[in-house]
Amino acid sequence: MKDALGRGFSRFRSGGRTLLFSLLGWSALTGSLPAAAGYLERDEVQAFLDRAVDETGVERGQIEQWLGSAVYQQKIIDAITRPAESKTWGEYRPIFLTEKRIDGGVAFMEENAELLEEVAATYGVSPYVIAAIIGVETYYGRLTGGYRVIDALATLGFDYPKRGEFFRGQLIEFIRLAGEENLDMDRAEGSYAGAMGMPQFIPSSYRHYAVDGDGDGDRDLWDSRHDVFASVANYFVEHGWGQGEPVMFEVDINDADVDDLLNRIRDLEPKTTLGELRERGVSVPDDAPVPDDFDVMLFTLTDGDDVSYHVGLNNFYVITRYNHSVLYATAVWQLAQAIQRRRESEAG
Repeated sequence: MKDALGRGFSRFRSGGRTLLFSLLGWSALTGSLPAAAGYLERDEVQAFLDRAVDETGVERGQIEQWLGSAVYQQKIIDAITRPAESKTWGEYRPIFLTEKRIDGGVAFMEENAELLEEVAATYGVSPYVIAAIIGVETYYGRLTGGYRVIDALATLGFDYPKRGEFFRGQLIEFIRLAGEENLDMDRAEGSYAGAMGMPQFIPSSYRHYAVDGDGDGDRDLWDSRHDVFASVANYFVEHGWGQGEPVMFEVDINDADVDDLLNRIRDLEPKTTLGELRERGVSVPDDAPVPDDFDVMLFTLTDGDDVSYHVGLNNFYVITRYNHSVLYATAVWQLAQAIQRRRESEAG
């Protein structure tokens, strides 16, 4: 099934024909030669080309053509150095938990209810969580990114040393993906970090977790909502999502010393238990949804001068696997709950 989202997938596929811009063609379109001409002249890029040929089996000339059209984007460097996840919860929450986004989620659920329920039944992932992921990532498919993926990955792979190796790896995955999914490398667009489609899968996630939900032979994360919903659900299942399991709850630490038990930034894997929190003097609700020996993570959310403590369970950790941030996971879960409450209240 193909949905018209105003960004026809023909923008990204070429019916088996890869549309390659020559340097002269690009110059005619933009009025200047691309910065990527410099990429091809750099020693580290030539070394990358050797690696890419070895790892993907794609001909060197083809990869050179793709990188030959890549353009350095300073805006991408600027964006990655100030990610939303560096904010406090008080700053982050108003971005994603707005009345418009909640209402948009209700409308999205109503529009796709049958398909979302079908996918939820198949994978065991809440349809509200699937909708919330797409709501946080791309405002329900409205904002899928305006950067060419080849530009993003080249810029970050070769001009962002802090994470250059990671993004060069994603560039390798994107080259593989182009052949597997018949993507037009020159026109495929995504986020500043090279994430693609409604669910914003980076190339490695696209290759490993995207599924062909509608059975048409393509894994289309731009235009096939069936593929999109099934791919998000499959990602969660592959990372250990437990059907119907709880996600998170708040605790009172009562001035207990728990600093060594806190999960911070990217140290997100559960590393304590409810029993250990109780032993430290933390007030855990009597009706806590998991037993005392259950592995959990303890984290804080800061809103102005207010610092609250929360326990994240397995499904919370799974959400952080989509984006390694407790702010992100909290926003997704709270948005999912808000959409469900509003939809159910409006239904009477």
